Amino acid sequence: MARMNRIQFQPGLSIDEMLGQYGTEEQCEAALEQSRWPGGFECPRCGGKAHCVVWHDQVKTFQCNACHQQTTLTSGTIFHATKLSLRTWFLAMYFLTQTKNNVSALELTRLIGVCYRTAWRLKHKILQVMTEREAPRQLDGRVEVDDVYLGGELRGGKAGRGSQNKVPFIAAVETNASGHPLRVVFSPVEAFSLTEVKNWAHLHLAPSATVVSDGLSCFSAVTEVGCHHEPQVVGKARRSTDMSCFHWINTLLGNLKTSINGTYHAFDFRKYAYRYLSETQYRFNRRFDLKIILRRLIRAAATTGKRPEVWLRLAEAQR
Repeated sequence: MARMNRIQFQPGLSIDEMLGQYGTEEQCEAALEQSRWPGGFECPRCGGKAHCVVWHDQVKTFQCNACHQQTTLTSGTIFHATKLSLRTWFLAMYFLTQTKNNVSALELTRLIGVCYRTAWRLKHKILQVMTEREAPRQLDGRVEVDDVYLGGELRGGKAGRGSQNKVPFIAAVETNASGHPLRVVFSPVEAFSLTEVKNWAHLHLAPSATVVSDGLSCFSAVTEVGCHHEPQVVGKARRSTDMSCFHWINTLLGNLKTSINGTYHAFDFRKYAYRYLSETQYRFNRRFDLKIILRRLIRAAATTGKRPEVWLRLAEAQR
């Protein structure tokens, strides 16, 4: 009998537990204040800690005693100028962190009771938090890498790798000494070239990493940042899916594509693929303790600046 995968079968954070911790607006406000200012209020303008509280109707405002700057709990964060309750935000963040697969904006409309545009904006703000949190991620040790295309053929357009709606990206997984996956990186690139791979390796690989790739020549660029490269010949006689050295990258890519195809039926791959990849990457890299992943995301959201909708829709400029 196969041993149970303890990570996969961990209980996670139940919805009753979530509502017990964040079921009221007061609980959500207290959690956000603790996440934003764990050492007590700090003025975003001058850094002063001495302050008083001023109420504008029912809005709690922190006023710095030194520079008199007034700051609300949500101003300057991902929740900036929101008309939604924090309880609604936290509920959406719960579903986006606890589900095995992704949750579409359309499904969010039903789960949290908002219109589609609001669900889209909320989801993409949360995905942007995940993206920025994962941006500096580096892999070390043994790393399997592969070149991948994400997206579908446009009607009347070119099929295969030349499709205008396909996005090239590099997938990489770090494995431990026992051969188990630890962390992943999914990074869209302009093309599979020596320059692009070198730039990617500089950002996402430690110089001490050992990179296992197929025979695609561009992956040799990882040696320019100090990594050891172990190319494996793949051809008609030997497919990468049949090679044990690529077991985990093939498994994770299969899960990724199944998740995306089963959740999203239409989105602009060219424009937003990097956020959807970051969503999967964020959850996978924090899967070891599902009970605290929501708390960690709240902390990340509290320290991410405001990202208005117009900024979110200019996604190409943010990559």
